Amino acid sequence: MRAVPPPVPVAVLVSGGGTNLQALLDALQGSPLARVARVISSRSDAGALDRARRGGVPVTVADPADAGALIAAVGDARLVVLAGYLKRIPAATVARFRWRLINIHPALLPAFGGPGMYGHRVHAAVLGSGAAVSGATVHYVDEEYDRGPILAQWPVPVLPDDTPESLGERVLAVEHQLLPAVVTALAQLGVPERPVRLFARGSTFVTGGEIAVEIR
Repeated sequence: MRAVPPPVPVAVLVSGGGTNLQALLDALQGSPLARVARVISSRSDAGALDRARRGGVPVTVADPADAGALIAAVGDARLVVLAGYLKRIPAATVARFRWRLINIHPALLPAFGGPGMYGHRVHAAVLGSGAAVSGATVHYVDEEYDRGPILAQWPVPVLPDDTPESLGERVLAVEHQLLPAVVTALAQLGVPERPVRLFARGSTFVTGGEIAVEIR
């Protein structure tokens, strides 16, 4: 009988309250495919650290500009997930984890991304543009903000009476579903060291017609 591989260890990088981290902790609890192995924060006062500790996950606070510190903190994690991490990843860290480093952004990239585009600013920009659709994007991290190849996207309609806050709430709810689905799909694929693209088919994400991860 062939041995079942252990769950893929995932390192999560955070800077704030950690609701996307919580979504990962909840979704991956007991999963045979992936587990949150460590949480790394750019700030010692990030609320996400308390979420990690309550989940029994080791935490580290690392200087975001120190590539060596980040690489050491990630350790042997197979996949690195930016979940509300607001700092640029040093080029040496990107190179070390090429195609194993992903981020979630609260808009449909390549629009409404780049330096300074996070949180309320993104949703205000979407509304100011007159766009009819926003959404969430998971993409690979490269040396530029929000420019790496797109992994998966999920749309969210913009409503006539939306404010940045109301739009942000609906996008965040989708983020909480999309990010665990993408992490699970990558784990099923063995975290390929090449870019892949996941496509929505009904309520699932599929790649190559083989991997399907339900979005509830």
